[in-house]
Amino acid sequence: MLFSKILIANRGEIAVRIIRACREMGISTVAIYSEADKDAMHVQLADESYCVGGASVSESYLNMAAILTLAVATGAQAIHPGYGLLSENAKFVSLCEQCNIKFIGPTSKMISLLGDKDTARKTMRAAGVPVTPGCDIVEDLSTAREKAAEIGFPLLIKARSGGGGRGIRLVNSMEEFDNAYNSASSEAQSAFGDGAVYMEKFLKPVKHIEMQLLCDRYGNVICLGERECSVQRKNQKLIEESPSPAVTPDIRKEMMEAAKKAALAVNYESVGTVEFLLDSDNNFYFMEMNTRLQVEHPVTEMVTGLDLVQWQIRIAAGAILTITQDRVFIHGHAIECRINAENPDENFRPSCGTITKLHIPGGPSVRFDTAIYQDYSIPPYYDSMIGKLIVQARTRDYAIRKMKMALSELNIHGVEHNRNLQIDILSDRKFVDGTYTTDFMENRENNKKIK
Repeated sequence: MLFSKILIANRGEIAVRIIRACREMGISTVAIYSEADKDAMHVQLADESYCVGGASVSESYLNMAAILTLAVATGAQAIHPGYGLLSENAKFVSLCEQCNIKFIGPTSKMISLLGDKDTARKTMRAAGVPVTPGCDIVEDLSTAREKAAEIGFPLLIKARSGGGGRGIRLVNSMEEFDNAYNSASSEAQSAFGDGAVYMEKFLKPVKHIEMQLLCDRYGNVICLGERECSVQRKNQKLIEESPSPAVTPDIRKEMMEAAKKAALAVNYESVGTVEFLLDSDNNFYFMEMNTRLQVEHPVTEMVTGLDLVQWQIRIAAGAILTITQDRVFIHGHAIECRINAENPDENFRPSCGTITKLHIPGGPSVRFDTAIYQDYSIPPYYDSMIGKLIVQARTRDYAIRKMKMALSELNIHGVEHNRNLQIDILSDRKFVDGTYTTDFMENRENNKKIK
């Protein structure tokens, strides 16, 4: 039986996206907001909206006590966390479980297991999923140096907990190692309350490929194909597409089976994403498993025709998957461009201010997920992403042309943004021919400095 009321513990475009999914399902929604977000779109669209604290995320969107108190007071049966913020916080999920409020996502135990990237690597190895060569948690600098010498350079030092590119350091030689180890551990401790790190061989050049899963509590697992996420800057994705131009049918089949094997190894439930690195020899390696809805989920929705948010809610309510693997079809090609309020010409400096003019592109298979509107003031306290432009077309070439056309129609005045950068990327030879890898943006920026 579906929930009758859901509290949405998030803001911005993902809160709006969840509210719309709930409306289609006949579910009432409760929005939370900070003092800085009192005029936000999600506040206006929800059936009920309540302020939970000050402008900073720690005072509001991460205020677990205020959110849970509000959920109980409003009679919400479930909480949808969206992505980021509390979406992979095992402590918050545990508190939801104690309050008898369903967290729309995996259990606290599952999030803890897969959030501990060291334990996740060990689990995947045991399940027969290929894992990047490296070592387990290193307890001190001396041991870390020994393990680094065994792995060889270049290598990555990676935080056990968290994500978003924090607690990660690329090390090219032993001379750089001590400072990198200490700074990675310190950043991880500050960001996640856990300074533990492990190490992996740095593979280059590689593709970043992720597999989207739907898993119910009855052991049914289906894979909805891959997303290519190799256009990224400082570990933050800029463009995603599906299917990947680099993945052959045979490799796709192997990666899908590995992703399903990963989910079955931990009895996973909810939407989830298994992330892989694919090298130039078509070897792929497990990176991590994200236990939440991904920012780029619309790419998969556009090529499969499935609503991932609605399926996430149904699974949380105990529904059985009525989709079978043989009924999953990929239709054409989809591309997503993240629109960020920042100035790429000024070292991607964040921009905030009032939207003085806004025109959103339209047409068949053109989608813009956003929470901005004309005269809306973008606050300076949150992530710089203000929208996601997604297109779908019959072929990849057509999708690229369609995206460039849609971007040229997208007009946002009043704040600086990265629209023109996205058009430039789509015109780059390496993007057009599909050979781009995770160092694509780094190489572009280095070439720009040389010129």
